[in-house]
Amino acid sequence: MIEVQSLTKRYGTHAAVEEVTFSVAQGEIVGFLGPNGAGKTTTMRCLTGFLPPSEGSARVAGHDIVSDSRSARANTGYLPESAALYPEMRVREYLAYRARLEGIKASEILDRVEEIVGLCLLEEVADRKVENLSRGYRQRTALAGSLVHQPPVLILDEPTVGLDPAQIIKIRETIRVLGRERAVLLSTHILPEVDAVCDRVLIIDRGRIVAEGTPEELRRRLAGTPVVRAAFRGEVSSVEALGAIPGVVSAQQTPGVGETRVRVECAEGAEVSEEIFRLAVSKGWVLRELSRESVSLEDVFVRLTHHEEAEAAPPEEAASGEEPLAGEAPEEAAASRGESARIES
Repeated sequence: MIEVQSLTKRYGTHAAVEEVTFSVAQGEIVGFLGPNGAGKTTTMRCLTGFLPPSEGSARVAGHDIVSDSRSARANTGYLPESAALYPEMRVREYLAYRARLEGIKASEILDRVEEIVGLCLLEEVADRKVENLSRGYRQRTALAGSLVHQPPVLILDEPTVGLDPAQIIKIRETIRVLGRERAVLLSTHILPEVDAVCDRVLIIDRGRIVAEGTPEELRRRLAGTPVVRAAFRGEVSSVEALGAIPGVVSAQQTPGVGETRVRVECAEGAEVSEEIFRLAVSKGWVLRELSRESVSLEDVFVRLTHHEEAEAAPPEEAASGEEPLAGEAPEEAAASRGESARIES
């Protein structure tokens, strides 16, 4: 549903996005990760028609984002990080307004609005003015606005930013439901959210894709030598016996208070936990801990995107993640495209 091929966006001599290639299939939720200024927002703005790419191509729901931009945007629901809403409107009124702008038939608007209100858990506030809503409900209202025309593609930029934990859980559940039938590209800085929601992950750094795969694949790829950690009560002798277990590369004792801790490096594919347990039983050691050391998604992210502080900082427009729209205000830019429905996006 989203096909991106060698997408590049330059500002003068600076390439905010360079040779980016990826795809998102129907029924797939893909997490789009990267540090500030990495090119996430630029990529999303290109896909949603806010920015023209300098080079490369992209198709959304089969429509080219440049030559068939209107159709591509009609098939896209876009939730920007800071979605603009109309504070004087009530929630149902705003959603009905969005539906009219999106070309929904008048006879279908009422049913469509009620469906979206239920999907985004807005029943309690549907008749309140937007200006009286909490941050969480405003975010859900913006999400509902991006869904009112039932797009097959969703592009969500930081959908849970600023929400409390309970609200984050509800938005995650909504995204999981939406992702069953749609292609979803989800940008976030909350890495546990990626594990909880996403089927696959793209990591972008300095305008280029540096890793792609499921969260488990990325962790396994960067895990290096498998490590098992063991802890035994009190002082134990003959710790070196762990090194004789088949598949163990080395066994190093590490500091511990009131216990003996050992870090065991294993050969690739070796399963030594059961042998360590049997050895402890035969030696009379009291085993307190036996666990396999794992790499978190945060570890993967940091390893792939860490740069020395001495390196030059990127240009201001890239570092902020908010690239200029050629001097146009959002309303002017939308008007120039003939797309009043995208003003709040």
